[in-house]
Amino acid sequence: MTISALDNHAGTQILAVIFDLDGTLLDTERATWGLLKDFLAKYGKVLKADIERRRLGTTQKESAIAIVRDYDLPLTPDQFIEEITPFYKAKWAEAKALPGANRLIVHLHKHQVPFSLASNSLRENIEGKLSHHKDWKECFLAILGSDQVKSGKPAPDLYLEAAERMGVDPIHCLVIEDSLVGVKAAKAAGMKVVAVPSESNDEVAALADSVLHSLLDFRPELWALPPFEDWVDNALPIDPIYLEDLFSDGFLTVFTGQLEQEDGPNVLPDQVCGAYFGWAKVKMVGVFKVVAAIGWELSSALKRKIQLCLVDGSNAELSNQHLQLLLVGYIRAFDKQVTSWNMEVNEEDRSIARCSFEQPMFTRHAFEADAEDSLMKKAAT
Repeated sequence: MTISALDNHAGTQILAVIFDLDGTLLDTERATWGLLKDFLAKYGKVLKADIERRRLGTTQKESAIAIVRDYDLPLTPDQFIEEITPFYKAKWAEAKALPGANRLIVHLHKHQVPFSLASNSLRENIEGKLSHHKDWKECFLAILGSDQVKSGKPAPDLYLEAAERMGVDPIHCLVIEDSLVGVKAAKAAGMKVVAVPSESNDEVAALADSVLHSLLDFRPELWALPPFEDWVDNALPIDPIYLEDLFSDGFLTVFTGQLEQEDGPNVLPDQVCGAYFGWAKVKMVGVFKVVAAIGWELSSALKRKIQLCLVDGSNAELSNQHLQLLLVGYIRAFDKQVTSWNMEVNEEDRSIARCSFEQPMFTRHAFEADAEDSLMKKAAT
C-alpha cells in the first residue's frame, strides 16, 4: 500500500474533521464478512470476493440491489435487507476499533477540535454500532447516516451536511475515509481528504490528498492541528495485538498462521502494517522480545506475513516452533507496499524496541512466562 503524505499542507486551514465509520474507525466489514458468504450459500450461490470488495462503502440500498442482481437471488432488495440485517446486528459487538482510531478520537476531543461522523450506513445502524463504543458517541458534534440526506456517498450531501451542522465552511474540513466512494464524496464537497484504504487502490491514491497505512500514521500537525504527545521516544504504545497458534515455517523469521482466514482469533485488520514490537512466547522454551515486520504474502493481497526478529540473540531460536505473539508498541510505517520479499527489520528498529522494553507503558503488558498454558497477562488498571 502506497503512503503519500505531503511535507505540509499549508494554505488550507483545517478547523474540523469528519470521519467515515465502517472500515475507517471500526472493523465492521471484516467482522461481518463471512455473513454474506453463508447467506449466499443457502441459495446455492458462491461469494465473489473481488466484487464484494469493490462494493465496500456503498449505501445499504445500493448494495442490496447489486447483490440481488449479481447473484440472481429470488428476493427483492428489501427482502434481502430484511433477512440479512439481524445477522449483521448480532456481529456488530465484535467489530473492534481499527488501529489508531481510539487514539485520534481522544486526541481531537482533548484539544477541542470539532469532529463529526458521516456514514453511508442508516442512522439506526450507526447507533447500533456505536453502542458498543459508548465513549465515542458523545464526542461527535454530529452523527449522520445516508437516510438523513438526499443522496449518500459518492454524492457530497453527507459531508456538506456535517460541515453545516458544525458551522464550518467545507473548505476548512478534513475528511478521513477508507473507500473510493467516500473519497469521491469528500472531494465533491470541496474538502481535503486523508484515505486509509484497506487495500492498495490507485484511484483512491490519485484522488486523496494523503494516503496512509493506518491512523497510527496520521500526523495532525501536517494539517495545522495539535500534534500527538503520546510517543515515548521513538515508539508508540498501542492497544495490544494478541495472536496465537503461529508456526515458524522453516524460513526462520517468516511466520504464518490463520491470518489469511476471513474470521477466527488471528485475523488482523488490513491496516496493521509496519514495524511493531512485543513478545513471542514459545511453549516449554520461553518468552522472547521481538520486532515484527507485518506485510502481505507476495502471491496474494489477502494473505499476511509476519517477519520476526529477536531484539537480542539469534533468530534460529524461533525456528520450527509454535508460538504466541503479543505486540504492544509501534515503531514506523513502511514507505511502500510491503510484501514478503521486501519486509525488513533494521538495527534501529531493534534498538528502539530494546529501549522501549524498559518503559512501564510497554512492560505492563506481558506474557506470564512461568505458566505453561497461560495467555496474555491482563493490562494493569
